[in-house]
This record gives sequence, structure tokens and C-alpha cells, in this order.
Amino acid sequence: MTTALYRRYRPDTFDQVIGQEHVTEPLKAALRANRVTHAYLFSGPRGCGKTTSARILARCLNCAQGPTDTPCGQCESCRELATGGPGSLDVVEIDAASHGGVDDARDLRERATFAPVRDRYKIFIIDEAHMVTNQGFNALLKLVEEPPEHVKFVFATTEPERVIGTIRSRTHHYPFRLVPPDVLGPYLTTLCAEEHVNVGDGVLTLVMRAGGGSVRDTLSVLDQLMAGAIDGQVTYQTAVALLGYTDSALLDQSVDALAGGDGAAAFRVVERMVESGHDPRRFVEDLLQRLRDLLIIAVAGDGARDVLAD
Repeated sequence: MTTALYRRYRPDTFDQVIGQEHVTEPLKAALRANRVTHAYLFSGPRGCGKTTSARILARCLNCAQGPTDTPCGQCESCRELATGGPGSLDVVEIDAASHGGVDDARDLRERATFAPVRDRYKIFIIDEAHMVTNQGFNALLKLVEEPPEHVKFVFATTEPERVIGTIRSRTHHYPFRLVPPDVLGPYLTTLCAEEHVNVGDGVLTLVMRAGGGSVRDTLSVLDQLMAGAIDGQVTYQTAVALLGYTDSALLDQSVDALAGGDGAAAFRVVERMVESGHDPRRFVEDLLQRLRDLLIIAVAGDGARDVLAD
């Protein structure tokens, strides 16, 4: 069975995390200066690197050569926490969506009193932290405020406003953001080369649009297209069909009809769109996007390149 693309290419160091330099650089500086705090809050949209960065931070803190901003990758702790590794007993990941109650918080509080089995720190990564109940947060409050020297917390959430203020105020908050196309595009091009898959013109633009700036979602979309690649080729027509977008030829014909004031031609395009099985709502969204791009080009001229995603 093939491992999902986003799992195979999950970063193992902060230098491999793309589009989040505003987070990774301060974290690396704190590691170099030995100014790592006891609790962090990583927030942002799904699939942008919050949990991955929490694992990398744990790797940096428990590396035999550390704490360091660049894990050695050779020690037992680094190997256990690497992509595809078995995980470490001293790095505990908790899914708050299913373990966010007060009893779970009390259990965590009890586990935190025990020293690490082998490594420097016992690190608790609490994913989907907004799902912890108020009672659960209150049970953790004293522990997060004054943890034992060997304990670190990383809370990861897509909804930081739902993490109670008394917990937020005791953490260092790092907001993650969606990755822009000018960063994601070159990364996808390199990845396709490593996977020995050729993609047609415009395919990666569609992939990035479908992913919406989320690296994980984008890689999932690309993985789907690669899985159906014929002779290592992903064509624009295949991408349009699988992702449900409107063929660019139909959009161009619609724009030409509107520009020429030719109502009959516009309705013929709509008829072809329906006959070909395109979703009318998607057609309208794609046409509005095309008109928006053309408006930007008309207004900004050469500067439009900096604004348009494609």
C-alpha cells in the first residue's frame, strides 16, 4: 500500500516547513538561545503545519545534541520522531476531539508528574485543543501555569478563540497561515520531479486552487491526480475532470461572448456546459474568477503578475 503523499513528505526540520517562516524563525532563535517556554499555542487553518511543527519542536528539544534548532537525525529520539518513525514514549500526542473531558485532563495531569522515560523532556502535544471542555481546561490550568521542569505543552488548534483565555495567556501564541501560490508552486514542481510525474500546463494552478492554501489538502489533491496518471503524465483535461473545474475553453468562449454582446453565443456556451456535465454553480464561480483576473490585468497591467495566483 502506498503511503499518502502528505505523509511521505512531512517535514522533519523547521527548514523543511514552507510558508511559515514567521513562526519557524522565532522558534529556532528561541532554541538557539535556550529561551524555550513551557507552553505554546499553535493556531491556524487546517493542514498548514501546526501539528508537524509541534513534532519538530519536540524533536529539537529531545535531540541528544540539543536542545537545538536543527535535530541531528541520528540519535534514538530523532529517529523515533522522524517521518515514519514509531514515536517516542516521552512525546505524547492527545486528540482533544475524543479526549477533551475533565477526566482526560486529570489523567494528563497525573502523567505529567512522572519523569521522562529516557529523554530530556516529557512533551504533550494536544491536537484540536479547542475541543477541550472548559472543565478540562480548568483542570489543566495550574499544571500549565506551573509545570514541572521536565514538562512542555504544545496546543494546536484551528479555533484559538475557543481556547479559554486563562490558558491562552499562559502560552506563547504562534499563528500559522495558508501558504501562498508563489511559495507552494515551486514546492509542488520539485515534488513532481522527485515522483517522476509530468504535469501539463495549468495543472498545478488547479491543484493549488483546490487545496486553498493548505499544504496537506493540496498534496492530497495532487496525490489523487498522480494515482491516476497514465504513463507518468497528468494532463490539464484530466485535472479539470477529476477536480470538477470548468474547462478554460468554455470560460474563454463565455468571456468573448460577453465582450461582444453576443447573447446567443453566451447561451450556446451555457448549453455546451450543461451537456458536458459541468456543475452550473462551479461554472459561475469559475467565470467570476476569470472575470476578476481579467479586471486586475486591465487595471494593473504588468503589475497584475504580483496579484494573480496564476
